[in-house]
Amino acid sequence: MSSYIVFTREETLDQSELDTYFSLVAETFEGHPIKPVVAYGAQKSLEGNEPEGIVIVEFPDKASALAWYDGDAYRKVREHRFAGARYRATLVEGV
Repeated sequence: MSSYIVFTREETLDQSELDTYFSLVAETFEGHPIKPVVAYGAQKSLEGNEPEGIVIVEFPDKASALAWYDGDAYRKVREHRFAGARYRATLVEGV
């Protein structure tokens, strides 16, 4: 069953840290079955506060998603995201 990680950026704290993250994150995809579905596209909030941006990435299953997220390459790079902004990251299984 497909699984998705949904990243919701709530507040930018340090743009230079985010720029570093954005410049490095694609390298972490190598060797993983990851498919970007949404990446900071135009949005319209229908309920609640509008986030600064949303990214959704698809994986063939939950194990693949966690292998990428918890893998050495992404763990190093995501530290820049943590320093650069407040995000919510949610793993959700498809139907």
